[in-house]
Amino acid sequence: MSFVDTFVKALVDIGSTSGFAAITWGHIIMIAVSFVLVYLAIKKKFEPLLLLPIAFGMFAANLPLAGLMNPPQKDAVGGLFYYLYQGVQLEIFPPLIFLGVGAMTDFGPLIARPSSLLMGAGAQFGVYFAFIVALLLGFTPQEAASIGIIGGADGPTSIFLASKLAPHLLGPIAVAAYSYMALVPLIQPPIMRLMTTKKERMVKMDQLRKVSKVEKIVFPLIVAGLVSLLLPAIAPLVTMLMLGNIFRESGVVERLSDTSQNALINIVTIFLGLTVGATASAETFLRPDTLKLIALGLIAFAFSTVGGLAIGKIMYKVTGGKVNPLIGSAGVSAVPMAARVSQVEGQKVLRSNYLLMHAMGPNVAGVIGTAVAAGVLLTLFK
Repeated sequence: MSFVDTFVKALVDIGSTSGFAAITWGHIIMIAVSFVLVYLAIKKKFEPLLLLPIAFGMFAANLPLAGLMNPPQKDAVGGLFYYLYQGVQLEIFPPLIFLGVGAMTDFGPLIARPSSLLMGAGAQFGVYFAFIVALLLGFTPQEAASIGIIGGADGPTSIFLASKLAPHLLGPIAVAAYSYMALVPLIQPPIMRLMTTKKERMVKMDQLRKVSKVEKIVFPLIVAGLVSLLLPAIAPLVTMLMLGNIFRESGVVERLSDTSQNALINIVTIFLGLTVGATASAETFLRPDTLKLIALGLIAFAFSTVGGLAIGKIMYKVTGGKVNPLIGSAGVSAVPMAARVSQVEGQKVLRSNYLLMHAMGPNVAGVIGTAVAAGVLLTLFK
């Protein structure tokens, strides 16, 4: 055999065993979707810390024969992403994310105005609405619960619940949850303007009272205790959230607080986003049920915004116009983006209107509210 024949045969052998020979239209579509997410993360800056690793994980998982998510075999080790993904399956990553979130969260606005809890609770309306619609569309109660929680706009909670109730839907649910979180500035404003009048949006709220250090330390202890006793299933998320907050408010463990809200949460976010994105393979993602799921997630998020605004309007009436109903839309868990959207919409009609700190009350209440909603669903359908 001549050198040319040998060279040609080698090229043919390489081509036939490469990923190029195994690529399908499904892979191409998913890779294209991942590129869109990369664009949104980099160019539009839509939640890039989460969206970029998710997009890259989706891209890498849809490269044929790479085997990054392959489980271990008798004669071979598993893929890199498979082992990292155990942090999701073993319920390690979401609570660690909550530890960092707690260390970054100031519950002061919620403590200063406890009525914010009502708006945080009202913003869970979309969770239960989407749950019922999903049941009507033929999803199992476990699948419907996992889909509905997207309405809370809380990625770690969505992942935590889906990994327990519907692990086969984890990829689409995570991608939908984080995508809608990133799109808060696009989704919420039209709903906010539709449900409120110009007069309501112009309301200036009184300055919040100063919250003492003792209150800020006692609050996470009470919440962790009450929620964990009432809904033990959600204790991993709530206790870690409140532990991070105690690190922040105690003032005596600055190193632990700094590590929780910076180094640790950044590392876990990389692994969580990468491996969750890697579950969105063409085989599991490109199905009719997935398209239904994504549509239901949008419905859930929209109706959660509606629920928070509805409670805000009720409080506007009850207080004689002292509460700006725009802050009700911040009752979803997208912290602090949803609160910033309330601020922006308020200033569009009145430049001197500062709603950010008022909106942070419902916003952090939404984090607790979504965790509680997940605990209820998990207790009922596990």
